[in-house]
Amino acid sequence: MDYQGLRVFSHLIIFMLLKVVFGARVNVTLIPSAVSEGAVCLDGSPPGYAMDQGSGYGSYNWLIYLQGGAWCDSPADCYGRSNTSLGSSSKFSSTIFFDGILDQNRTFNPDFYNWNRVHLMYCDGSSFLGDVDEVDPETNLHYRGSRIFNAVMDELLAKGLDYAKNVILSGGSAGGLATILHCDGFRWLLPDAQRVKCISDSGFFLQAVDLPGVEEREDFFARVVELHGLEKILPVTCTSRLNPGLCLFPENLVGDIDTPLFLLESSYDQYQITEQYTLYIGGRDAWKSCVNGSLTFCNSTQLEILENFHDTFVQTLQDLDYSTSRGMFVHNCYRHGHVLQKDGWKCSSLVRNVLQNKTIGDAVADWYFDRNDVKYIDAGSAIRNCSSNLHGNMFERKCIECM
Repeated sequence: MDYQGLRVFSHLIIFMLLKVVFGARVNVTLIPSAVSEGAVCLDGSPPGYAMDQGSGYGSYNWLIYLQGGAWCDSPADCYGRSNTSLGSSSKFSSTIFFDGILDQNRTFNPDFYNWNRVHLMYCDGSSFLGDVDEVDPETNLHYRGSRIFNAVMDELLAKGLDYAKNVILSGGSAGGLATILHCDGFRWLLPDAQRVKCISDSGFFLQAVDLPGVEEREDFFARVVELHGLEKILPVTCTSRLNPGLCLFPENLVGDIDTPLFLLESSYDQYQITEQYTLYIGGRDAWKSCVNGSLTFCNSTQLEILENFHDTFVQTLQDLDYSTSRGMFVHNCYRHGHVLQKDGWKCSSLVRNVLQNKTIGDAVADWYFDRNDVKYIDAGSAIRNCSSNLHGNMFERKCIECM
């Protein structure tokens, strides 16, 4: 084996060892008693969650993470999901890996490592919002996302959440949208807590009326609202002035949220660019070589189209009603999701160097504990290549190896 091969091999060994030492596999717990309350996955199976109990001073603090995984907008779509872990607890893994913001390691996760950390499994296809009494007679599907959320909260309250001092509700992607929509209601569950805040990770899905695909984006969310019975669940502050289908777009919601909310976003969000934007500008095949990977094979026209998305994303965030309690961390990396991965939470070198010399973990903790006013938006407009490279990125290696 030559020197370069030996070097790569040694780093792989270090990486594999660290995956054992840092982070942990946590058992998934099902709630069979929730079935009688109608709190079930799409296929009627019981909901579930994974919990790693806190210790020391962290035992009175809670961090609850809502899993993401898009949505289903038709019976056929939901039926397909019901045969996967996104629609049936019978397909859940028996354990899941806690990393990033859920990591138990103090060095990687110094502010939250010893909190009670919970991962709520996503199996309803509605961002934990659906509430339809009737079971679909043709497919036997259940649309009960909000009941799942309530059933798990009841279980956690009985396990000590009711006595919490510091609490975070977080979530990624569809779970990030759920975090926004459940944020105020979640805070009302905990009137005696000292500090309750919400963190939405890649959950700010654009309506963007001036960008291509707006009709498709609006129609999709309208179908989700209708299928899952969300009109009665969505905030009346929005549905009283807009069509309910538009009330899944955070730009129409965030201004009415009273609870402190942190928006963690990429202005080049990978999911939105591939599934909700470029798909409607020439089709998937025309963009395949560009949007797969790190955008290094995009031509000048495509890059201009992507910059239009970035500009609209940033402007939409800047146009939100000002709130002293709202935090933001918005970068120009091409990715979707941050807080569950080390390269997004603690070891993101280029993001760290661009925005106030802070990792995402640093910025979130500063905001949560009121150390600083955190409203960081990358001033540049170009896409940044922030892909993690264990072998070539010096900061990334130091971040991993110093652990």
